[in-house]
Amino acid sequence: MSQIWKDDKVIPVTFVKLGPDEFETAGLEDGKLVAVVGITKGRGFQGVVKRHGFRGGPKTHGQKNRLRAPGSISSTALQRVVPGKKMAGRMGNDRVTIKNLRVVGINKEAGILMLKGAVPGANRGKVEIRI
Repeated sequence: MSQIWKDDKVIPVTFVKLGPDEFETAGLEDGKLVAVVGITKGRGFQGVVKRHGFRGGPKTHGQKNRLRAPGSISSTALQRVVPGKKMAGRMGNDRVTIKNLRVVGINKEAGILMLKGAVPGANRGKVEIRI
């Protein structure tokens, strides 16, 4: 991510380097809305605080090692874990589509497309741009 000045405003942009083909800039112009598809950064195995935003337990009142624990996961009568329950697990490395990113500028000589906002994936990762 970076930023540019346009019409006396700071605009957060992401620079996307286009491939060598000519057809890739066809249909792209300033102000057009596009969808960007990419693979998010992999985070590995993460707990519920980072993965789902749980608050965790209290630091005091008799607690010792329950600070980032999920807490109760079900009632005692259910006696099973419901499918889809938010628990610890692998996070990231998923295919994500970000819609309605605005094209701020195109540098055809350098093959760079400037999009307003964030694009999924690591730096220098491959993305798909849908018009």
